[in-house]
Amino acid sequence: MIDYKLQTPSGKPRSRSIPINFSGTVGEVNAITDVDGVSVGYRTLISGDGMRVVGQGPIRTGVTAILPRPRDALHLPCNAGFFRFNGNGEMTGAHWIEESGLLQWPIVLTNTHSCGVAQAAVTKWVVCNYPEHATEGVLPVAAETFDGELNDINGFHVTDEHVILAIENATQGPIELGSVGGGTGMVCYDFKGGSGSASRKVEVGESTYTVGVFVQANFGRRKDLVIAGTPVGKNLTGGEVRSKGKGSVIAILATDAPLLPHQLKRLSRRAVLGIGRTGTIGNDGSGDLFLSFSTAKPVEADDGMMIWPQLSNDFLDPLFEAVVQATEESVVDSMIVNETMTGCDGTTAYALRHDKLRHLLQGN
Repeated sequence: MIDYKLQTPSGKPRSRSIPINFSGTVGEVNAITDVDGVSVGYRTLISGDGMRVVGQGPIRTGVTAILPRPRDALHLPCNAGFFRFNGNGEMTGAHWIEESGLLQWPIVLTNTHSCGVAQAAVTKWVVCNYPEHATEGVLPVAAETFDGELNDINGFHVTDEHVILAIENATQGPIELGSVGGGTGMVCYDFKGGSGSASRKVEVGESTYTVGVFVQANFGRRKDLVIAGTPVGKNLTGGEVRSKGKGSVIAILATDAPLLPHQLKRLSRRAVLGIGRTGTIGNDGSGDLFLSFSTAKPVEADDGMMIWPQLSNDFLDPLFEAVVQATEESVVDSMIVNETMTGCDGTTAYALRHDKLRHLLQGN
């Protein structure tokens, strides 16, 4: 039987196979999809080699779709909270989440210049599939990171069809990681980066809750990289794609714990501590944007009242810890579950070598 904590469905080794001993108790597949009802879908676009010809390629990009609820309940809002650590990036719909504390519809992640297309495509999909819920406007979440070193980003290769396929293909259970979906052309700490995910189970009183994190990791300077507390980046120099810490990171946090919007905003803030454990200083050129949502549902009452269950603030620390742990592991997994990729103009993002990393970690 496949242990998805150690490898992806296609057999690619994950961090725990190195082994890297992260803290906390993980869920069944160690991904955001451990939160019941949450699903993830990809559309990965890889074609062409050689010199960049705008509009033709090479193409190294894609779309990731995260559905916060099953299809038959997707119209029901989730409580949500947004936090911007550094603003050199875009996440549409964030203003309304800040205002209302609610999230609806699929979340999509892609490259910087396709963010608008992705947002519009989700809107079209909602209007087509949920017309009765789209009469007063749709403000979905679309977020981006920059893949222009490897991808013909000015070629605008992501289309409505790609976004809709990512949504339609979303599944629960184990998911692929690395160079898939929106993470296809991304670079993390000057290694090949991209899509990463992890989860934690936490005990709060007599209840057990799940926290799941999904990152699109495209940030960090090689010299700053820290893994499991060991400063490995300074000993893994050579082959860097970027000369400074530009790029971005998007983290989507899901939980089944009953939390209100202000509490979820607090969860989003803790994602900063998770990426901080991997060494980043939050560079000026990085867009570091974090969104949390709860799948807990309200109880309808008479006279238009809606009653939301709420976990006491006194019990939030285990959830904060879970966010930090799962975010850290997600970022590391985005590099571990990856292979060297060559894109536009022969630019190559090298994979983080497991043997060298293992040697450095054992020497600590």
